[in-house]
Amino acid sequence: MRRDKKKRKGDKFGNQNKLSLFKKPDFRFKKSCPLSIKGAPEVDYKNLRLLRKYVSDTGKILPSRITAVSQNKQRRLSLAIKRAQFLGLM
Repeated sequence: MRRDKKKRKGDKFGNQNKLSLFKKPDFRFKKSCPLSIKGAPEVDYKNLRLLRKYVSDTGKILPSRITAVSQNKQRRLSLAIKRAQFLGLM
């Protein structure tokens, strides 16, 4: 006997089982930069209260993927943190 129906890609369980743990999801939630919104504090090496939010307990600068800071503000932030550490403020 010959089978007339061939298994198609979207059939019942054929393609859905291949949802991989290693594949990135197609959608992403965009986070807005907390330092770019209206009324946000200015990034400065003297503003220690702001700088401490972006430094870990061990003294390392937190990456922008965790803090949702834009690239431009992340560069300014890291420079301000390094200046404050060099001057002994932090």
